[in-house]
Amino acid sequence: MAEESSSSSSSSSPTAATSQQQQLKNKSILISSVASVHHANGLAKSSTTTSSFANSKPGSAKKLVIKNFKDKPKLPENYTDETWQKLKEAVEAIQNSTSIKYNLEELYQAVENLCSYKISANLYKQLRQICEDHIKAQIHQFREYPFKNQKYSLISVLFLKKIDRCWQNHCRQMIMIRSIFLFLDRTYVLQNSMLPSIWDMGLELFRAHIISDQKVQNKTIDGILLLIERERNGEAIDRSLLRSLLSMLSDLQIYQDSFEQRFLEETNRLYAAEGQKLMQEREVPEYLHHVNKRLEEEADRLITYLDQTTQKSLIATVEKQLLGEHLTAILQKGLNNLLDENRIQDLSLLYQLFSRVRGGVQVLLQQWIEYIKAFGSTIVINPEKDKTMVQELLDFKDKVDHIIDICFLKNEKFINAMKEAFETFINKRPNKPAELIAKYVDSKLRAGNKEATDEELEKMLDKIMIIFRFIYGKDVFEAFYKKDLAKRLLVGKSASVDAEKSMLSKLKHECGAAFTSKLEGMFKDMELSKDIMIQFKQYMQNQNVPGNIELTVNILTMGYWPTYVPMEVHLPPEMVKLQEIFKTFYLGKHSGRKLQWQSTLGHCVLKAEFKEGKKELQVSLFQTLVLLMFNEGEEFSLEEIKQATGIEDGELRRTLQSLACGKARVLAKNPKGKDIEDGDKFICNDDFKHKLFRIKINQIQMKETVEEQASTTERVFQDRQYQIDAAIVRIMKMRKTLSHNLLVSEVYNQLKFPVKPADLKKRIESLIDRDYMERDKENPNQYNYIA
Repeated sequence: MAEESSSSSSSSSPTAATSQQQQLKNKSILISSVASVHHANGLAKSSTTTSSFANSKPGSAKKLVIKNFKDKPKLPENYTDETWQKLKEAVEAIQNSTSIKYNLEELYQAVENLCSYKISANLYKQLRQICEDHIKAQIHQFREYPFKNQKYSLISVLFLKKIDRCWQNHCRQMIMIRSIFLFLDRTYVLQNSMLPSIWDMGLELFRAHIISDQKVQNKTIDGILLLIERERNGEAIDRSLLRSLLSMLSDLQIYQDSFEQRFLEETNRLYAAEGQKLMQEREVPEYLHHVNKRLEEEADRLITYLDQTTQKSLIATVEKQLLGEHLTAILQKGLNNLLDENRIQDLSLLYQLFSRVRGGVQVLLQQWIEYIKAFGSTIVINPEKDKTMVQELLDFKDKVDHIIDICFLKNEKFINAMKEAFETFINKRPNKPAELIAKYVDSKLRAGNKEATDEELEKMLDKIMIIFRFIYGKDVFEAFYKKDLAKRLLVGKSASVDAEKSMLSKLKHECGAAFTSKLEGMFKDMELSKDIMIQFKQYMQNQNVPGNIELTVNILTMGYWPTYVPMEVHLPPEMVKLQEIFKTFYLGKHSGRKLQWQSTLGHCVLKAEFKEGKKELQVSLFQTLVLLMFNEGEEFSLEEIKQATGIEDGELRRTLQSLACGKARVLAKNPKGKDIEDGDKFICNDDFKHKLFRIKINQIQMKETVEEQASTTERVFQDRQYQIDAAIVRIMKMRKTLSHNLLVSEVYNQLKFPVKPADLKKRIESLIDRDYMERDKENPNQYNYIA
């Protein structure tokens, strides 16, 4: 097949080029030779394209060759001017909001044609000029606007609406103009980095000729600030108008310079005055809710119409003027009331707001510490509150814990501050809180306490241990706790052995094994005593000892139990005989030990007959000795009973008072009266009646006197002296030579209780006198250990 060639003429317009591309994509075409002339926007161009296919073999692939124009087509005369005229008319029509005579595609093609022939620079310049002329013409309507700073006049709003309308029209016009000149924007402008895009050029012109006009700008900003002020005062305003105007300022890049600075100054002035005024007029809870409301309002403004760049500065301004300037005043005026009344929601809001301000939490923390110290001191220091002190401390601790958990979001600083504050105020009154806590535990662990279940008792003990941790004088607690525990164990008044052992376990965990060793020894004694009594009963059965008295003995190790003053009394021969039998039995098993009978701790069950019938009386040993006398006679005087029993006078009077003046009066006193006087005579009350068969006649408990408390405290003080001595000797033995200040410092570190410097100095002098240490001959402030 011979090689064929043909020529075709086509236009350089985009339409013709697109047509040719579509033809070339069609694979079924073999060859075409068409001469054509295209007319686009009055422009006629001819071009030649040579396409040749060479087929060496039938059915082989065809090759298309495209060659460039030999000469570039020339523009017709007046084409540039005529085309610009059309484009100018179109732009003016857009600016005047009238209809455009020409098709938009045709206008777009015209711009492309002009750009193809290097007329882009002139075209951009002409477009800028026509836009600038139009914008310049707009300024007069704003300069002449009758706006005379009438603050609440509607004129300001009308002015803002006019500005907004002008801006909206400008944006709409620039979008349409850019769509026509898009080819210019994407080629010439893009290649020239110094030139702004058509949209940016429009913003630049609007900024330069309208908003940068000082009068117009001032009126606009004044109007915007006026609207915001009115909204802050509670009036309803056109928020969409504000949003549009502030968006305009952002787009024009003058938001920060022209608006934000003045806006923040106005905000600062407004809230400074408002904060001062409302702090004087309102109560703290009301003021806090107002501050929170203001912050929410400003946050809403940021979302609705303000630029996000303002957020940090705006919120900081509000927080500073409504909170930061009044932190101390707010707390001094209202914190104590909020805490006293346990106003959880208000306290939560207070913490939330103070957390927003720098240094706010720290100020709150200091006031929190002061409150706890002050309130706690009123509980601890006042002797009139001794009866309720521990319960009030527990309630107060629960309250502050709840506030920390809910209001202060479990902030570690507040938890630690609370612990330090408790430790400070609870030790303002040395020893007494420790004593009262021991007595409180005793009241809860006694058998008569039916207030709580086992679970509630366990929780209460846990709470007590928290208060116990704050006490310095833990040895005082131990002394009183041991005394009360002994009573519970010996009289069998303990509510629950499990609860007792649980408390012991808590004390051991808190203070170490040394602290509880004696208390544990008391429990061991009670358990061993049970085993010994089983063996003693078998011994009695084997010995066939006559008599109907059943003896139960508790063997107490003297070092574990509180010190009891032995009291010699006259026991009946049967009791003395039983004591001797037990003594023989016990010492036969444990040689070398010494038994000392404690009559003050004994108790008995007596069988008695009255006119009503038989009864059993559960009484103390002293009550027993008195009642047994009435088996030998009908009437006895106080002096006769005293001589026969050998009971100490005060103890005897309390014993007779319990038998003749209490609820269960098994004796009758003559003359009648509540107190036992010298010369009183007593007879057995045969007419005694009681609904129960076994009656417990309580001994009149002598209230713990000041002397008894002082003696317990004195024992504690004596123990402390031994501990101080031991600590000093231990330190000196290790160091050999030490200055006074260093010795005192090390002793303080080792001791678990507070010591006054004067007391410590006395102990050092005592050790020097006893030759454990000596003063250095050359330096009197230095001590040497004597081996």
